[in-house]
Amino acid sequence: MIPTPRTATSLPRLLSGWAAGAFGFVVVMLGGWWFTVALGLIVHLGLLEFFRMAQFKGIRPAIKTTLVAVQLLLITTQLASGSALLGGDWFAGDVAAAVLPASGAVICGWLLLQPVTGTIADIAASIFGLFYLGFLPSYWIRLRELEGTGLALTLLACFLIVATDIGSYVIGRRLGRRPLSPISPGKTIEGALGGVGCAMAVGALGGSWIGWSWGWLIGAVLGAVVALFALVGDLTESMMKRDAGLKDSGDAIPGHGGVLDRIDSYLFVPAVVYSLVTLVLPLVQR
Repeated sequence: MIPTPRTATSLPRLLSGWAAGAFGFVVVMLGGWWFTVALGLIVHLGLLEFFRMAQFKGIRPAIKTTLVAVQLLLITTQLASGSALLGGDWFAGDVAAAVLPASGAVICGWLLLQPVTGTIADIAASIFGLFYLGFLPSYWIRLRELEGTGLALTLLACFLIVATDIGSYVIGRRLGRRPLSPISPGKTIEGALGGVGCAMAVGALGGSWIGWSWGWLIGAVLGAVVALFALVGDLTESMMKRDAGLKDSGDAIPGHGGVLDRIDSYLFVPAVVYSLVTLVLPLVQR
């Protein structure tokens, strides 16, 4: 079955998309606490939308506790990145690393104390919310605060996601014939391949710009990996919306739906980029 053709992009969608992109670029350039506060606001709104979807399924997550835990996780990640200002190595090595498991235990304890004891679904939704919109986004802070290349890598990761979205949209609209997944009927295999190809091209340019050895090749591989994980993020959110019976996660952004609809491709990417750059790249660059 050939997917239904997409309609033309509306003016509100175009304007809100440009505004979101400009806001993201400014806070990435500013870095530090500006970046962390902006990220905290975005994930707070996204987490509210996620819990709304869970409630549509009759799940009762620990909403307030998880919201606080996510902000604490982001704050301690930023403090750990600048640990020389507060607490030194002790803070960076112990406190920040302890927040995730401690928060999980507190969430479970809160559910235990409710008049109606929490279920497996309540626990799973709460802990997944902490992971999905707390732990994963915290890697944007880690990536941005990398010494020397943090700004360049953060911008490159964002540009790779944008390239994936644009390539998928343009190629899918022009050449798309085979549906990619029943979870998102509008996406096609051709579009997905177009997104990967565009991300690889941007990655090759970015790798050369950063100055890696064999930068064009490493950048192209990084682009392909980012495109695949951005697609996984997009389809994961689509799967949750489909299960909850919702078209959009919310209506916060004109023409785009909810905040979670806008950031879904950005959730899995930073942890992957950070791991590749800090663990794999040093081995390749020897």
